[in-house]
Amino acid sequence: MTQTTEAAAVQRPPKPTRVRVHRAWFVAAVTFVTIIGAAAFRSVPGLLIDPLHAEFDWSRGTIGAAVSVNLALYGLTAPFAAALMDRFGIRRVVAVALTVIAAGSWLTVWMTAAWQLMLCWGLLVGLGSGSMALAFAATVTNRWFTARRGLVSGILTAASASGQLIFLPLLSWIIDRYDWRPAAVTVALAALAVVPFVWLLLHDHPADVGQKPYGAAEFVPKPPPVPGAARRAVTVLLSAVRTGPFWLLAGTFAICGASTNGLIQTHFIPAAHDHHMPVQAAASLLAVIGVFDVVGTIASGWFTDRFEPRRLLAVYYALRGVSLMFLPLLLGPAVHPPMIFFIVFYGLDWVATVPPTLALCREQYGEDSAIVFGWVLASHQVGAAVVAFLGGVARDTFGSYDVVWYASGALCAAAALMALVIRRRAAGEVAVA
Repeated sequence: MTQTTEAAAVQRPPKPTRVRVHRAWFVAAVTFVTIIGAAAFRSVPGLLIDPLHAEFDWSRGTIGAAVSVNLALYGLTAPFAAALMDRFGIRRVVAVALTVIAAGSWLTVWMTAAWQLMLCWGLLVGLGSGSMALAFAATVTNRWFTARRGLVSGILTAASASGQLIFLPLLSWIIDRYDWRPAAVTVALAALAVVPFVWLLLHDHPADVGQKPYGAAEFVPKPPPVPGAARRAVTVLLSAVRTGPFWLLAGTFAICGASTNGLIQTHFIPAAHDHHMPVQAAASLLAVIGVFDVVGTIASGWFTDRFEPRRLLAVYYALRGVSLMFLPLLLGPAVHPPMIFFIVFYGLDWVATVPPTLALCREQYGEDSAIVFGWVLASHQVGAAVVAFLGGVARDTFGSYDVVWYASGALCAAAALMALVIRRRAAGEVAVA
């Protein structure tokens, strides 16, 4: 009887082991949704230029200046936000940032003067969005993941494009059918809607839930809060600026911002409208860029885990520059196959530069890489701000955007060369700060 029981026990199939999804992936999912909700504000500037010009008779240069303040603060706030996350936690910083974005967007409804646009959209939305910048994605990736960092950074970067995909057609339809004010209110509500998800679901560190980072061999205790967030951000910057790779990374990323946020995102819709293309059609093309941006950025993250990031950056910038040189020949009143090809091509390359840039920051600067990347992102947004302003001035001066397309294409060629000369960090070399 005993032998029979033992034989049955041996023959009984084992119970299936339930595969548990690591909590890091849930945190990444909440981060993705948060960035999507916050991305609504990034869909608006290009849609507002013509309505504000028509209603208030403000020049495109004036409106572009407000957008440039927004873009500059978006970048300059990022390194301080990364340090604040180390001090107060990701959840608190992001929740406050979303609330500030909502307030700034909501207050634009009552503005009557250009300085109020600077204050609401430039200052408030710029500060809030800077705390929701890619430094947020870098912090989450560095804390929660040891493996698959390139893929995760690509996915989280693509979240911004996904938000653009969702909100651009909706906001352009609202502006076309009603007015720009309901669109501003929609942005405010979208930012506020994400706050509860952040507060309830976004954990600051794997140790908070008793887990190791994804792919880590050992448990990583939660570091104590780092006081002096502003001082630390500045200290890291002062250390980084003494190295050559920082200036090359900052220079290439400045050109990246100039040729994306500052140029296409801000001026593509009014430029297409200059060629008699309907605003909704132009907005839909930008949304399509968002679709392929998701594909391109996630693919870039996958490539970054497998290939040399310097060469990836060189290829991305070279291809972007070539595509911009052809854009003046493609703009017209109707959407035609060559324009669709440009949109798809440009979308795949839109922020594909982020995963390899993040990888190079981690390689060069170790534990301070999120803050260093925040400063590199600041250069991205300064480049975007300069072109957002100068693009409007060029349109007022020359009556066309052609010179801006050609100049940006040449800058991208320079960025490709700069990426190739970023030095490798020697094995065992001590991080900068």
